[in-house]
Amino acid sequence: MVTTFCVSGAVLKKAGVNVNTGLSGGTVFLSGSNFIVDTWINDAESIINSITRNNWVADYSALNANVKDILRDAAASYAAMNCINYDMSGFTSRLEAQTMLDFLRDCFSRDLETLKQKENETFMTGA
Repeated sequence: MVTTFCVSGAVLKKAGVNVNTGLSGGTVFLSGSNFIVDTWINDAESIINSITRNNWVADYSALNANVKDILRDAAASYAAMNCINYDMSGFTSRLEAQTMLDFLRDCFSRDLETLKQKENETFMTGA
């Protein structure tokens, strides 16, 4: 599966050192050769496009580096939440995992709000 906004390494970095080792080792697949983390990145890309009402994947090559960083952070944050939710057993406590989920949700929400703001449109698209 092709991902646009980020790679699995960015997701696993955000998910933290206690993430399931099968995810960090790339051995957990959804089906066939579809690495589950890449599936969550693709999910994030679709959600970001839908919520912001903009096809960022199609426009990606024309975007400036700052916007690409926002998209990477949003997609990695969303996918990292799925990594943590997939298996919390490696974390020192449920509170640790929940704190990380809360932080990632805040990052994802902030990034979406930035991408949705009309006053940022010229900056983001270069128009």
